[in-house]
Amino acid sequence: MTERTARRGRLRVLLGAAPGVGKTFEMLAEGNRLREEGVDVVLALVETHGRTATAAQAAGLPLIPRRAERHRDVELTEMDVAAVLTRAPQIALVDELAHTNAPGSRNPKRWQDVDELLDAGIDVITTVNVQHIESLNAVVEKITGIAQQETIPDAVVRGADEIEVVDLAPQTLRDRLSAGLVYPAERIDAALSNYFRLGNLTALRELALLWLADEVDSALRSYRAEQGIEGSWQARERVVVALTGGPEGETLLRRGARIAARSAGGELLAVHVSSQDGLHRDVPGALTAQRSLVDTLGGTYHQIVSDDVPEALVEFAHTVDATQLVIGVSRRGRLAAALTGPSVGTEVIRRSGDIDVHIVTHAAAGGRTALPRITGGALGWRRQLLGFAVALIGGPLLSWLLFSLRSPESITSEVLAYQLLVVVVALIGGIRPAVFAAVLSGVTLDFLFVAPLYTVTVAHPLHAIALGLYVIIAILVSIIVDQAARRARDAKRATAEAELLASVAGNVLRGESAVLALVSRTREAFGLSGVRLVAADGDVIARDGEPLRDGRSTAYPVGAGVNGEPRATLELHGGPLDAPSRRLLDVIIAQLTAAIEHTDLSATAREAEALAETDQVRSALLSALSHDLRRPLASAVAAIGGLRGAGSLSASDRAELLATADESLATLTTLVTDLLDVSRVQAGVLAVSTTSVDAGGSILAALDELSLGPADVELALDPALPPLEADPVLLQRVLVNLLANAFRHSPEGERVLVSTSRLGGRAEIRVVDRGVGVSHERQGTMFQPFQRLGDTDNSTGLGLGLALSRGFTEGMGGTLSPEDTPGGGLTMVVALPLAAPDVDGGGTAG
Repeated sequence: MTERTARRGRLRVLLGAAPGVGKTFEMLAEGNRLREEGVDVVLALVETHGRTATAAQAAGLPLIPRRAERHRDVELTEMDVAAVLTRAPQIALVDELAHTNAPGSRNPKRWQDVDELLDAGIDVITTVNVQHIESLNAVVEKITGIAQQETIPDAVVRGADEIEVVDLAPQTLRDRLSAGLVYPAERIDAALSNYFRLGNLTALRELALLWLADEVDSALRSYRAEQGIEGSWQARERVVVALTGGPEGETLLRRGARIAARSAGGELLAVHVSSQDGLHRDVPGALTAQRSLVDTLGGTYHQIVSDDVPEALVEFAHTVDATQLVIGVSRRGRLAAALTGPSVGTEVIRRSGDIDVHIVTHAAAGGRTALPRITGGALGWRRQLLGFAVALIGGPLLSWLLFSLRSPESITSEVLAYQLLVVVVALIGGIRPAVFAAVLSGVTLDFLFVAPLYTVTVAHPLHAIALGLYVIIAILVSIIVDQAARRARDAKRATAEAELLASVAGNVLRGESAVLALVSRTREAFGLSGVRLVAADGDVIARDGEPLRDGRSTAYPVGAGVNGEPRATLELHGGPLDAPSRRLLDVIIAQLTAAIEHTDLSATAREAEALAETDQVRSALLSALSHDLRRPLASAVAAIGGLRGAGSLSASDRAELLATADESLATLTTLVTDLLDVSRVQAGVLAVSTTSVDAGGSILAALDELSLGPADVELALDPALPPLEADPVLLQRVLVNLLANAFRHSPEGERVLVSTSRLGGRAEIRVVDRGVGVSHERQGTMFQPFQRLGDTDNSTGLGLGLALSRGFTEGMGGTLSPEDTPGGGLTMVVALPLAAPDVDGGGTAG
């Protein structure tokens, strides 16, 4: 093994925003420059696309011939990897890295071929467009409306030793395209008005530059990690905004966005630190709204879990190489800060290091002397009343028991007994009954057990301090118990919310209507009498339950239309919702918005699918008109021209020409009639007049029309079959088409079998042939217009027969289905309803 092959080759990627920016030209120019310097360079594969300047650059480089592969009788050429490995140059030039190789090639993708060259120690210079990078494929499709089928994994491009953007201004590229330097003349107008629009090219150019900037940033981080450099290199401005879920978040985000916008390429990152218990302490819906605002401002949202908020914020900022950190002024007052220690902002500043910290004031900042606000108890009012009852009843009973057993040494037991009463009351009723019990116990203890007795006075200051500590301890214990109850309630509610959302998601996944499921679950979750989702035009989209008679309801907007008005309104009939319920309702409204958008998109997709089918039929129709109508027209014109231009025709020649003209004109008449019929069927305006029809009579009429006799057709008709409910004209057309097809595909000497039978309330007419039959795969498409088996001649139609037959049969309320004939062949089954017994022959318009 030589020294060169002992190492892996280096990969250099020339990245372009669009075709025509000059990637291949640049690759070839670099190859020529290196060759002039004495480097062994070969041209492993190049696609000139007929561009003269590119071909001139390639002319001076040694070329390795391509390897030919045949696929479906088409010769395809690909890079000969084995030949390149045998030649073993220093550098190989390989164009279009994302290309998919022909079936049977050494590797499915060209980048895998390049990987082999690199493993062999050969340096490679290659080209790729930004639309082929896998992570950007969907973005490019959204910009250009064109889905790229050939993609390359990001890791392949990111693993390159060098990535260089070959850039060209969008207008310059359009000028090159107009001058014919990119595509042939016949493709220029279409390219300029579609893929190469100025807006598309500008967006693709920005996408390529941003992708490369991210790659450079990633390489910078890798270098710092490899070199053990812990400090951040402030190559560009990154602003991290800390969100608490409070109302001040919007102010912080807008301030952070202004800071990031001061420098080119600045980034905005929003981060929310949630506690490990998973409980929400934010304002309902505020975090959701702020997350939407982050997207609007062009930033990214991140959420991390930690109980040490300052540490988590600083660690995140260092991880993303932040240069600025924006936090809000603490909402706590001075007294609360003195009791609970330094604020988050103080700790963040102490730990931030070289990251600038901005502390932004806001309307929710804490007051100077505000005390911590004690909110209502976590327990319901019944539990609180029970707690007061235990305090009022248990307090006197305990006092009576302790007073009857008191002694000079029992004061400790008495204090602990009252303390136990306070804890029991706290466990039952929460903070309010516990504070009441603590104060009542303190007064009772002083009145009955502390000298002087029967007065609420304290003879010694130490006794007063002891009583004060007793009340404080009782209050603290009750607060802790109340907080535990509050957390348990929040956890229970969070579990219920998660179960509700999981149930809604399950309904959607199981195929149920997402909108109706959300509306029903909303009524059940909040215990409402009725819920309605009303569209902007007043139509009710979905409803569950009944609205209140007094009309008392609350309306919430759902989604946003083009003019800013809500797309729908969610009406809740019942009691008002509390703050936690509002948070859950915000989530449900967000899901309702997504469900409505999904419904609208599905409807649009169905309309687009119908239009696509119509376009497909129209294209097939035009193709058929240009091919099938041309033959009988040409035959008729030639026959009539022969009759008119030649005066010395024999009687037999004249008769043959007349027969040809007659046959061609008859074929034209049939073709035009079929086209009109199929257009009526597909437009849904087929006129059907059903009446009582004898199946045998219709079959005989069809045979007479086709001039088929006993030598051609075998009949097995049920004499007891009642009349059918059908249109006699349409039924005859169906049978004529089926019989003509069966006769055409039956082997020589084999008769077509026609049978009738009754199955329940329907009659079946079977047309059986012994031909080659139709495969199961083809049976799914044989009823589409313009489908034909075998070659065509002057009398063959447009392939509309089966399409018309099925359309006519379904228009009469029946079905037409294919079956395999036992022993080989095809059986066409026409199933039609039987006529009612009281039908007297009068028709009904269908």
